Parts: sequence; structure tokens; C-alpha cells
Amino acid sequence: MRLIPLILLCTLAATASAQSPSPSVQDLINSTPAFDNHAHPKLSPPDDATDRDFDALPVDAMAPQTDPAAYRPDNPQLADAWRALFHVNLHTPLDAASTTKLAAARAAVKAREGAHYSAWVLDQANIRTMAANRVSMGNGVESPRFLWVPYDDALLFPLDNTAAADTPDRAQFFPLEDKLRARYLASAHLSVLPPTLDDYLAQLVLPTLQSQHAGGAIAIKFELAYLRTLSIADPTPADTAADKARAADIYAHYIHGGVPSPADYKLLQDFLFRTIALEAGQLGMAVHLHGLAGAGRYFSITGVNPLNLEPLLNDPRFAHTNFVLLHGGWPYVHEAGALLQKPNFYLDLSQQAIMIPARTLSTWLREWLELYPDKVLFGTDGYPYSDTFGWEEATWIGARNARNALAMALTGMERDGEISPARAAELAQMVLHRNAETLYKLSHP
Repeated sequence: MRLIPLILLCTLAATASAQSPSPSVQDLINSTPAFDNHAHPKLSPPDDATDRDFDALPVDAMAPQTDPAAYRPDNPQLADAWRALFHVNLHTPLDAASTTKLAAARAAVKAREGAHYSAWVLDQANIRTMAANRVSMGNGVESPRFLWVPYDDALLFPLDNTAAADTPDRAQFFPLEDKLRARYLASAHLSVLPPTLDDYLAQLVLPTLQSQHAGGAIAIKFELAYLRTLSIADPTPADTAADKARAADIYAHYIHGGVPSPADYKLLQDFLFRTIALEAGQLGMAVHLHGLAGAGRYFSITGVNPLNLEPLLNDPRFAHTNFVLLHGGWPYVHEAGALLQKPNFYLDLSQQAIMIPARTLSTWLREWLELYPDKVLFGTDGYPYSDTFGWEEATWIGARNARNALAMALTGMERDGEISPARAAELAQMVLHRNAETLYKLSHP
């Protein structure tokens, strides 16, 4: 009878050991500077106070949703971040006095660091390089620490978007896309949209992509899942000419007014997406796609299923365009992982690293690494969610959680005899920076 408790005790001890990361693996991961594949850094002071270019579609004015626990003000990880970044011991949720104390501590660091502040934030999270998903770069957010990833959704929606603005959130978003497209028009020295699709491509779309590439962009970003489904119709090569002719007719018919039908407008959007993706590949820029259940109560979780992208990924015309699904596809983590068999498809850990606890994240991260270890990228999605949960805290928390999840996944694989200690160390370096450096053709440090 005494044997049963002993067996149970041994089982629990073995389980606890299997869940604990190896100190050597954890130390290696913690000490290795990372390439953050996706985040939204703000400019350094004093420009951060008025900076809105950190997102083409900011999520701070959307219809309320049920926030994940990690984004609520009582998240205890915030206290860890405040202590590490600003050296203040506070407890969540903050009261008025603590909020004032945090603001003062943050202001003191900003005053001390000045234009170096944004790079200082990277230093605190041991991030060597961050892919900055921004409309424009600027003070403190500059190469080589920050590499640009601009937005191109505005180029997909040149017509009247009244019918497309079919939720309260989209009703806010499309005017923002119109403003961004107007910025692109001004940069191309155009006052109005060209009258034909060929002119639109030649005078605005392609010059915008070329300008972004010349400005140092390593990729372009689409927040398409906030505006419509990720399903991109892909005509066969034999139908390509007819598809372009139909898209040209739709553009010419509605560019001067009128609301296209959803079916007609989608055909034009799909044509423009494919054209932009092909050109991005030719210029050596990857295509980033938002790929997680997004913010706001009206976000279409069904529409963000990454399997919608399979026809696009199967098209040999896109063999030289690399697609990166940001945020790992949650809740479609297994579907996203299966798509890694496509040679031009990658995943990153951004936002999941903030939203999903490390132990949970490590379960599907391990699955991805067991199958396609060279296709997984480190990322945080550091984002200015609020005055007390800024891009600084989000970056620090995301980096810590992603590192912990990676350590748990690799330790489990090593203990189960799937990989050697040397291979665990190699995989750690691959996820932390080498996969991204290979993808973007950057030199390995």
C-alpha cells in the first residue's frame, strides 16, 4: 500500500522535471541577442508624444472586446517589467498614486536616454535588431537596430469603401487607409488616383513599393484580416489575362464614383494583392500578414484561418516571394504549422509571446520545431497598448515569455532523446536570430 504514494511521488517529480527548462539551455537563450521579427516601436523622445505612425490601423479606438488576461491591468507580469525597465516596485492593478509614480520613473529614463531611448528598450530585452512595423521611421527608430516594415493595405482598396466598411471597426479603419493612400499619392507626386488600372500600377503601386525598398524595407505588411478575409483567389495561368482584364474594367468603372459589389471589389483586391506580392518578391522583400484572432469584437476569426492562403502558397509564380504569418496563427496553430511545409511560408511568435503563457506556447512551438525548425522566427509584438502597458513593457514581457517557451520546448525535445544538447543550442540560435537573418538575407553576427 505504501508503494502507491511512492510511485505517485516519483511520477510527479518526473513530470515537474520534464516541464522545467534545462539551466544550460535557458542560460544560452537568455544570453543570446535576438532578432525581433515583429513589433511597433515608438519614436524616441520628444517625438514619441505625438507619434501615431506605429500602426496604420491603431487598435485603441475599437469596439470593446473581452480582453485576454495578459492585457488586463492586473497582469502581474507588468510589475516585473516595471521593475526591470524603470526600477520601480509596484503592484497590479495600479492605483492613482502608483500610476503617477510609474509615469515619473518612465519620464526620468526618457530624459536620461533621449534619442537613444528606443534602442535602450531593445537593450533591456536583449534584442539586437527589431523589425519595426511602422508607417514611417524616425527619431531613434533607425537602422541598424530597427529595420523597416511598412504597410500596403491602402493600395488594395482604391475604390469607394462604403460597402466594405460593414462593421463599426471597419468604418473607422477605411478612412485611415484612405489617409495613408493619400500620403502615398503625395509621395508619388499625384493629386488624384490614375484613371486606369495600368496607370494605377505604374504610377502609384510599383513606385510605392520601390520607394519602400529604397528606404530600407525588408518586408511589407498587410493587416488584411482586419479588413476582409485572408482568402486570395488565385486564377490559373490560363485565366491570368482574363482576370487582369476584369480587374481593369472594375477599376475603370468605379474609380470616378459608385460602390462596387463585394464580389467585384474582391476580385480587384485579389489581383492587386497578387501583383504587389510578386513585385515584393522580385525586390527581395518578404510579405508579412497579420495572422491571429485580432482585436475588437467584430474581428472575423474565421477569416484569419491561414489555410485560406494555401492556393496562393501553391502557386509557382510566388516561389520567390516569402510570406510570414505573424503571431503564429492562433487559434489555428496546427494549421499554421502544417503550412510550414510550403517552402515560402514562415511563422513568428509575436503577440502570442505576450498573450499566451510560456508553458502553453511551448507546446505548439515544440511541434513546429520538431517538424520545420528553420521556418520559425522569434518575435514580441511590442506595442503601445496604454500609458501603463507601453511598447516597452510589451517588448520586455514578450521577449521573456518567448525565451522561456523556447527553453521549455528545446529541453523537452532534448530529454526525450529527439535532439542532442548541441542540436538544442543550434536550434536556439536559429529561432532567436539565424532563421530571420537567412530569410532577410542579413549577415550573421
